Amino acid sequence: MINFEEEVRKFKPSLEVNEAEDAIYNNDVKDITDVLEEMLQQVMGRNDN
Repeated sequence: MINFEEEVRKFKPSLEVNEAEDAIYNNDVKDITDVLEEMLQQVMGRNDN
């Protein structure tokens, strides 16, 4: 039978998962809200960029 507590203690997350998590959270890509906001500012004549 598997000893769940022992398996949990031995668990170590994969470095690939940690690297992927950092890349996802540190990525500063515009989402659709940013794009729509920029378009609205251009239409209203208030383009600050």
